[in-house]
Amino acid sequence: MIALMLIIKGLVAGLAIAVPVGPINVLVASRTLTKGRVSGLLSGLGAASADALYGALAGFSISLVIDFLMREEFWIRVIGGILLVGIGIVYYRKPPQSLQKKSEDSPAHSDYVSTLLLTLTNPTTVLSFMAVLTALGMGGHRPWWLTFLLVGGILCGSMLWWVVLVTLVNWLRDRFNEESMRWMNRIAGIAIGGFGLFTFAMGLAHRH
Repeated sequence: MIALMLIIKGLVAGLAIAVPVGPINVLVASRTLTKGRVSGLLSGLGAASADALYGALAGFSISLVIDFLMREEFWIRVIGGILLVGIGIVYYRKPPQSLQKKSEDSPAHSDYVSTLLLTLTNPTTVLSFMAVLTALGMGGHRPWWLTFLLVGGILCGSMLWWVVLVTLVNWLRDRFNEESMRWMNRIAGIAIGGFGLFTFAMGLAHRH
């Protein structure tokens, strides 16, 4: 019974972290449109892996790492913000790509790794996890195998959202043409860059 409750709490936590609209959602949707469903799923898996990693840190009560993340919140926000602004500029300047042919510009593993790193450096992920885990009463010590069930639930919950998002965007993919893709790239660039500027500004505000 305890194991089932932890899995359910993990699923809820994974969904709660992944669903809110943010730069990762925009990035996954954009990649699904331009490169296809596989690229979108790999990008989502990268984000879900990062969520599970932070869940493991919190679940195993690795206080040293958690304290470090909270202590270095300024640098996490600043570096994460700069990365988001850079990605936003790239997407804004990105020329529209034909949806009829698959992109071969980057290997598949780069979709996973880039989203993994971006999610890890996104301070919202860290702060949201602390809030969600506390709200669901998931702190405290427990046997290691129960914590693995919790982390597995987080991974599955987060990945569930990415599967739903990618499936929906891929279903709408045929309705986009070259001009709409040009605007999609610009909107994605502005959204991701805007999140980056906000994150950077919050870092500076937190410093003072």
